[in-house]
Amino acid sequence: MKKNVSTPIYSITPFTLLDYAHQSACILWFAGCNMRCLYCYNPEIVLGKGSISFEKTLSFLHSRKKVLDGVVFSGGECLLHKNIIELIVEVKKMGFLIKIDTNGSQPKVLKTLIENQLIDYVALDFKALPGYFEKITQSTLFSPFEKSLHLLLESQLPFEVRTTVHSELIREKDIQLMIAYLENKKYSGNYYIQHFVNGVQTLGKMEYSNRMIEQQMLSTTKINVHFRG
Repeated sequence: MKKNVSTPIYSITPFTLLDYAHQSACILWFAGCNMRCLYCYNPEIVLGKGSISFEKTLSFLHSRKKVLDGVVFSGGECLLHKNIIELIVEVKKMGFLIKIDTNGSQPKVLKTLIENQLIDYVALDFKALPGYFEKITQSTLFSPFEKSLHLLLESQLPFEVRTTVHSELIREKDIQLMIAYLENKKYSGNYYIQHFVNGVQTLGKMEYSNRMIEQQMLSTTKINVHFRG
């Protein structure tokens, strides 16, 4: 195995109570991504290279077996890495709950993970509807995202949908259309809106974002809108 392939993890957050609801967890930050979202505040992870091997990661997790409930696989895009299923299998064997943060671009990998009951929770990033998707993500990956959404809807796996909002890119009317899209797909549950954090380094040159979207009146009978950040 090539060295750069066997060290895909950029860094590890050893403890969090925020990233996996109701669970104590650590976060594995995987380097690299197939999107270039303008507002991304992890440019060093998206553009950088990993420095931590699977072996070191597994050694760390062995030391946390009686301390943590779960492991969050994040990035970047964690499902891009060709050995990701192998690593998840090993982590699952240790008894950890596994949460995946994904942009939805790898439906085949997601399907394998679901069918083999290797994951316990998914946070799916809903970047935008097709009209704005390419501008925001600098990619043409809406169709794979939609396939991932369908896979999750057809499964019994708990998952959430979330959208990062910058006032230059997504306005309240866009969020309303995104909620209508989710309802049309028969999604019900929580939809998390994450306000862009001003004053941080991002992939694109972003102007100041105004918090123009308010929580009131956005929730529907099927979808509960929550704000983060």
